[in-house]
Amino acid sequence: MMTTMAALLGAIPLMLSAGDGAELRRPLGISIVGGLIMSQMPDIIHHAGRLSIPDRFRLWCLSTRGRKRPDT
Repeated sequence: MMTTMAALLGAIPLMLSAGDGAELRRPLGISIVGGLIMSQMPDIIHHAGRLSIPDRFRLWCLSTRGRKRPDT
């Protein structure tokens, strides 16, 4: 996530540039920023789901055995 943010913040000046040669650099900045956003969002959602499912299963197993749920 830190690498993505560093690349994203580095590409913002390319995306917002004006002046000589900006018409060649602007599409590159837009594609970098768009690609990073489109690849990072599903990754964040996937990791959150992947980490919460085993925890819910563990809590379900504890509740079916009659044990007390740990306070979180």
